[in-house]
Amino acid sequence: MNNLSTYLVMVAALFASSAFGQVESALELMSDTASWQNYEPHVGGSSMEENEDIPLYSEESLDLGLWTLSDSIARIPAYNEYCSWDTKNLFAEKTGKEEVNAPIAFTLCHEACDFVYPANGIITSPFGPRWGRMHYGLDIDLETGDPVSAAFEGMVRISQTHASYGNVVIIRHSNGLETLYAHLSQRHVKPGDYVQAGDLIGLGGNTGRSYGSHLHFEVRYKGDAIDPNLLVDPNQKSLRDWEFVLHKFHFTYTSPEYDKAMAARKESVGSGAKKYHSVKRGETLSSIARKHGTSVSSLCKLNRIRESAMIREGQKLRYR
Repeated sequence: MNNLSTYLVMVAALFASSAFGQVESALELMSDTASWQNYEPHVGGSSMEENEDIPLYSEESLDLGLWTLSDSIARIPAYNEYCSWDTKNLFAEKTGKEEVNAPIAFTLCHEACDFVYPANGIITSPFGPRWGRMHYGLDIDLETGDPVSAAFEGMVRISQTHASYGNVVIIRHSNGLETLYAHLSQRHVKPGDYVQAGDLIGLGGNTGRSYGSHLHFEVRYKGDAIDPNLLVDPNQKSLRDWEFVLHKFHFTYTSPEYDKAMAARKESVGSGAKKYHSVKRGETLSSIARKHGTSVSSLCKLNRIRESAMIREGQKLRYR
């Protein structure tokens, strides 16, 4: 064999090896992609190793896809606060109580249509101690198969079967709060679905640790439970106010401060009607906001004024 023939044989061998390597890599990639697409959330949680590789879901394709940090912040509600998107564990972190050192004002809605009561039933069990343990939500009466709606706009983080909660859905909202809907007979959403207030997320049921058909409804901030009664008037099936100010004592469910706040909150009318304040001499936007349990920024948005605006005696300012 002459030198030219030897050279051609060597080139052909290298080309075949490269092509085989590319095919092998492509097959491995297809296998990996298939395993991601067949991913199922673990019942009740996952291992520490699995939590280190947190999957993110795209609300456009609804397929599993990995996003960059900037994409996650832009597209996942409150990602900049949580810095995570755990679709396996119901409460991956419980840091809300630790992080609320100063009051945090949450805007719950901007229009009346921004909130929908999740089920059309009466309260059968309130938030608080029950049978020697804490009951961290409201139980709302319904029949199996009744529609259950998203209370606020947000992105579905959890949709799975859980030993205690049964079929459960958790939605994260742009203000950083999360709402939980448990004991469903059917789930109609999956992680990454973006929902509006009032969208159907499942059907009521009696799954998990449940004795009779009902919806178990929770509100949480970074894993720690907040009494939904502080935000929602179950009798009116509406918000008590369009803003909620969270204090550290809201997590100490039996303290005098908590009882006082609960009583004051229940005095507010949950109709969502517009409310106005008549400015008195010496009052400021800050003092008016404190009086009505809201924030200066919310006052300015409702009245379309700047925080530096001068207010005058007798001026009517809307605070809800």
